[in-house]
Amino acid sequence: MAITVLYFAHLAERTGTREERIDVPAESTASSVRKFVSMLHPKLGESLSACRVAVDEEFAADHTPVHDGQTVAFIPPVSGG
Repeated sequence: MAITVLYFAHLAERTGTREERIDVPAESTASSVRKFVSMLHPKLGESLSACRVAVDEEFAADHTPVHDGQTVAFIPPVSGG
């Protein structure tokens, strides 16, 4: 199934894109998409493990199902002052 993946901050720099369309196995979850993306982009290393994941603009738990056509975003931790 095809989904859109969004990358923010240093993730976009390391992947060379802010957005891409990828095919993932049916019955994927937020966690399995994270693993798939880490294999697709080895430069991300452990960065993805520290990120929050959102599915269709709502924060999601690892077990959240991901369906065809949805958008998955990886949002790194931010700090400010």
